[in-house]
Amino acid sequence: MRSHWEHFDHGADIGVRGLGATKARAFEQAALALTAVVTDPQRVAQRDTVSIACNGTDDEALLVAWLNAVVFEMALRRMLFGRFEVELGDGRLRARAIGEPVSIERHEPAVEVKGATYTTLRVAPVDDGWLAQTVVDV
Repeated sequence: MRSHWEHFDHGADIGVRGLGATKARAFEQAALALTAVVTDPQRVAQRDTVSIACNGTDDEALLVAWLNAVVFEMALRRMLFGRFEVELGDGRLRARAIGEPVSIERHEPAVEVKGATYTTLRVAPVDDGWLAQTVVDV
């Protein structure tokens, strides 16, 4: 399976979906879909690295914790991330988020993501890979 992200409609909010050959790749792609709600991830230079760690009682709770940790780091550091490297194990996630400070002129941010929700939350094997999806509040 080729890793990729996509959005799906969900009323006033936005669905983010990551697909990957592994569960970790699907989580990376879901985070890229989160970035894509704000700006085109290809516009984000890979200059600075931020370490992120979180826990979850199951895969779905871990996905929400992960996306909310990314939202927190984006707001705290006033950064956008265009690449993610995720490691998963025993209900824990360790990751590197790579990006740069927000530039209004270059990134042209569309909206601010407030957080990930439990709406349409799903982490599951599909076809020959993994799906990680939820809705984010904007």
